[in-house]
Amino acid sequence: MIQVRGIQHIGVTVPDMNQAVDFFQSVFGAVTVMECGGADLDDEFMVRRLGVPAGTRIKDQRVIVCGNGGNLELFEYSGEPEQTPMKRNSEVGGFHLAFQVDDVAAATARLRAAGVEVLDGPTRIPSGPLEGLDWIYLRAPWGLSLELVSWDGALGYEREGGPKMWSVNS
Repeated sequence: MIQVRGIQHIGVTVPDMNQAVDFFQSVFGAVTVMECGGADLDDEFMVRRLGVPAGTRIKDQRVIVCGNGGNLELFEYSGEPEQTPMKRNSEVGGFHLAFQVDDVAAATARLRAAGVEVLDGPTRIPSGPLEGLDWIYLRAPWGLSLELVSWDGALGYEREGGPKMWSVNS
């Protein structure tokens, strides 16, 4: 078994780097940790090392951090033969990023006032393993699913002796 220390980063491809960075900065207070710009890599490297089609190139690459926890490595590519829509959370390969905040209800009000697409909610889970969790889904301007979560004290499963989920409150 490999000794893993934690999630260092999650890589996300975005359609417009400046739009993505502006969104994460203005909504989540993201800080840019590193900028690489484009990369002059040949087709063999792109295909064999990154698993992307020949002809694609990394147009821009940046690493941002939102609060505590892992980093987001953002990529903007050029040359992709055709763009496919974002996968829904229900599809294999679909995913979302969740951010822990102090108060989901207050954060939701600020997001809606700022014109961010926020789905229905927030929702509080009243019982079961996630009892006490408040959550809401929202979307980045390019369709990426995001979630905000908050809770006070221990979640339901933690009160039954389960290991604590990472938390700024831990």
